Amino acid sequence: MYGTVARVRVLPGKEQALMDFGEQLARDYDPASGQVADYVFKLDQGKNEYIIVALFNDRESYHRNAQAPETDRQYQMMRELLAADPEWNDGEVVQENHYT
Repeated sequence: MYGTVARVRVLPGKEQALMDFGEQLARDYDPASGQVADYVFKLDQGKNEYIIVALFNDRESYHRNAQAPETDRQYQMMRELLAADPEWNDGEVVQENHYT
């Protein structure tokens, strides 16, 4: 698996709009994108700070999605809710554990 982790600071009063945006993306999900999951963490420290994790089947799926015009359109919509550009960190998942 491959993906990205982004640290974002949401504009005051736009937190629910960010959650609504994520829910809309989930409703519009296209399995052909190769995306397998996403997670949003609200950080305990820092006001209006979140971590967004997006996971894909592989590096190729991630890069194909990142280069898609629709992805840029979605990013521009999300960016309107943020106080600054996200801090992106891309990489390969090298360990995965699930506990039930």
